[in-house]
Amino acid sequence: MKEGDHLFIIDGSGYIFRAYHALPLLKRKSDGLPIGAVLGFCNMLWKLLDSVRNKLIRNCAPTHLAIIFDFSSKTFRKKIYPQYKANRREPPQDLIPQFSLIRQASYAFNLPYVEKEGFEADDLIATYAFQAVEVGADVTVISSDKDFLQLVNDHVSIYDSVKDKLIGVEGVIEQWGVPPTKMVDLQAMIGDSVDNVPGIPGIGPKTAVTLIETFGDLETLLKQAKDITQPKLREKIINYGELARISRQLVQLCSTVPVDDSLESFILRAPSKYKLIRFFKEMDFKNLLLRISR
Repeated sequence: MKEGDHLFIIDGSGYIFRAYHALPLLKRKSDGLPIGAVLGFCNMLWKLLDSVRNKLIRNCAPTHLAIIFDFSSKTFRKKIYPQYKANRREPPQDLIPQFSLIRQASYAFNLPYVEKEGFEADDLIATYAFQAVEVGADVTVISSDKDFLQLVNDHVSIYDSVKDKLIGVEGVIEQWGVPPTKMVDLQAMIGDSVDNVPGIPGIGPKTAVTLIETFGDLETLLKQAKDITQPKLREKIINYGELARISRQLVQLCSTVPVDDSLESFILRAPSKYKLIRFFKEMDFKNLLLRISR
């Protein structure tokens, strides 16, 4: 990869759960195998690649593209805070057998995918985004997850395919009231109930923005908490300061994952009609087969 190239990174795990919840339970007629999430995933990939071909995202076509998946729920963050994501339920039973099929779908589309034990997909995405920017390339992360907003800069944008919205630096400020460089501090204060990140109880986004504007960052806030004039707010910050520091470690994406796949392996190649037809026939995806014929 070189200066002027453009890497698209798909949050594959986000795609999976969006696909699963978008369609009702669907089973393959031949053997009753659940395939609803696989179909939804394929439809989403098809739509995205169509947008890519027509340069509908950032008015350009990527030179490189990769799909990133979570390997498992056991990551380094559990060692920092054992309750991290403790409120998450196990994946639905009918979704579990579809994980491997979705990876097969990625292969059928001729798209490389990456996963790594001990790290979340988010960290792999952050690492590849950092590597691409280091060589002067641009990056677009395909996800609706706010955790990626901390990566946004002049070379990295987020494309929310749910809202069909491209988010840059100004978009982050407009939505959250702080620039991307302050998103980690903001998230550390407000926490995240979805991932069971504690934050500082009772502090919401508006208060967090005000505190960042006043003190600059989380660490300065915690060191100068005694100077806060509102008694209740001062007490919360002093009492839960260490939780906020832990929360910051949890929401900060790791951009130094020792990855095995190089950026060069993500060169975008045209889908193989043969592989797609074979996979769609195996899954009994008649509508997708019709799209190929057209």
